[in-house]
Amino acid sequence: MSPSDVHAFPVVSVPPAVGESAPDFHLKDQHGQVVSLQDFHGSRNVVLVFYPFAFSGICTGELCEIRDNLAAFQNEHVQVLAVSVDHMFTQRAWAESQGYEFPVLSDYWPHGEVARAYGVFEEQGGFALRGTFLIDTDGIVRWSLVNKVGEARDFSGYHAALKTLVQA
Repeated sequence: MSPSDVHAFPVVSVPPAVGESAPDFHLKDQHGQVVSLQDFHGSRNVVLVFYPFAFSGICTGELCEIRDNLAAFQNEHVQVLAVSVDHMFTQRAWAESQGYEFPVLSDYWPHGEVARAYGVFEEQGGFALRGTFLIDTDGIVRWSLVNKVGEARDFSGYHAALKTLVQA
């Protein structure tokens, strides 16, 4: 695929709505292992965290919040999956430098394909917006929040949604 073919993918302007099926994906994590949303169907909810770029200030702060409070984000009921358009080797360097012990996935090529499927790809900048999706064990979106460029996410809504989902 050539760079001129990047717009061959459907451009989704809105994220999947609460109650809709979450798009499946197959992305490499920071260790080169393929991770799919389907891997967690029937066993764990997934919090899918899109972020613009590794090593950037707001993104580092947000993922460090997850790292520092991992038990509130990831446990026997939920798995954290973080996604950006950075290359797998960049993801590895960043994850190792910051001590991230959850999968950091590369949506590098086709560039931003998964971010597009979730309606969070910023076409002009070529990066993912800060989208957060809570997906249940059946692959259904149960909560979501998309932040504008330069706007840090607030995880408080996620925690309330996860508590409701786990108690159901």
